[in-house]
Amino acid sequence: MGKYFGTDGFRGRANESLTAIHAFRVGRLLGYAFGRGKRERARILLGKDTRLSSYMFEYALSAGATASGADVYLLHVTPTPSVSHLVRTEGFDCGVMISASHNGFEDNGIKLFGSGGEKLDDRLISRVEDYLDGGSLPFATGERIGRTVDFVAGRNRYLAYLLSLARVSFRGVRVGLDCANGSAWQVSKAVFDALGARTFCIGAEPDGTNINGGCGSTHIEALRCLVAERGLDVGFAFDGDADRCIAVDERGDVVDGDGILYLVAKYMKGKGELENSGVVATEMSNSGLKESLAREGITVVTCDVGDKFVWESMCQNEFPLGGEPSGHVIFRKYAVTGDGILTALKIMEAMLESKCPLSCFLEGFKKYPQLLRSVRVREKERVLRDEGVKAALLEGIEGGRLLLRASGTEPVVRILAEGERAEALSPAVERLERAVRAAEEGL
Repeated sequence: MGKYFGTDGFRGRANESLTAIHAFRVGRLLGYAFGRGKRERARILLGKDTRLSSYMFEYALSAGATASGADVYLLHVTPTPSVSHLVRTEGFDCGVMISASHNGFEDNGIKLFGSGGEKLDDRLISRVEDYLDGGSLPFATGERIGRTVDFVAGRNRYLAYLLSLARVSFRGVRVGLDCANGSAWQVSKAVFDALGARTFCIGAEPDGTNINGGCGSTHIEALRCLVAERGLDVGFAFDGDADRCIAVDERGDVVDGDGILYLVAKYMKGKGELENSGVVATEMSNSGLKESLAREGITVVTCDVGDKFVWESMCQNEFPLGGEPSGHVIFRKYAVTGDGILTALKIMEAMLESKCPLSCFLEGFKKYPQLLRSVRVREKERVLRDEGVKAALLEGIEGGRLLLRASGTEPVVRILAEGERAEALSPAVERLERAVRAAEEGL
């Protein structure tokens, strides 16, 4: 991770650690880097989520890019995966999404995508970081000054793409959607309605300050209540920028990213669509996922946390499916990044083609008890290097594993304990948390 950019972009508290000046300078560098030496000006695609500060960052980044001579195409409020898809299919030089994903409205972020729709490569990220710390670039003048272009039509093309992937009608299925008061609030309902589902929505009244507020994939209880109260067949919760999906089955049980990988992998293998019989998961995935899929003859390769690393591992191993417990799931045939709405569509396909409720797909999936805790710190890497923290981590946990990692999106370190006995988890987590807090106090 760099000084500003983590595993999922540049993220921070709006106008504190991430300011409009940062956005302007990111735009300046992108417009210059992608336009230099070209006969035609650079074309940059820009989307945003619903949080209050997204408008400010949208305009600031647009001003910077056009001042460097680029044309900026505005998608307005749209899911992150739509930016990835449209950059790849519409011939843009790069894409930008203004979003802090699952964070509260006070935070925001800048996610960058290359021309292939993948996360921007490290070399260009380094150039952006260097420019954020200083330096100067020439301004475009005269007829070389860029412009902004309304491109809301692009969002409709993304919606049409999602509809084109559906193999079955959803007619008669009662579906709950929790849109997190974020980017999915228009697109997801439009897709499910068009496919014939009877949809029931919550988290679909964004006001700029309620994104992820007690709703969405990180607050799944709201969707569980909706499914139970309405007697729905299935529910799907997205996060603020709709690149995550967590499901709730007809009984109200939560199906996280690991459960989704398990059920979709089994379904795809049965259809002869699981190339090389392999799936990519991360080090945060439950060990039960690997064991359960092994019984189905499916290999699981693990990688570092972050859908960027999941995608890279999928390409290296030529696997068609990968994801994270948080609900980032990538279908290599259809996308190069996590897409919450696409994930929901593929789950619906598995249910309807198999004529089976969601709960039946989880039969045979055994998960080990896990306990996850996040500890807020000022300097993540220094805490991880602390000798006391290292010693506490080495003590481990009997019959399980203890993991400590720095979040790539928030100023926290995450402690994961997993084992056969649930009662052994809390003491191990508390011991490591005490060491982390002691290290933090000593900084």
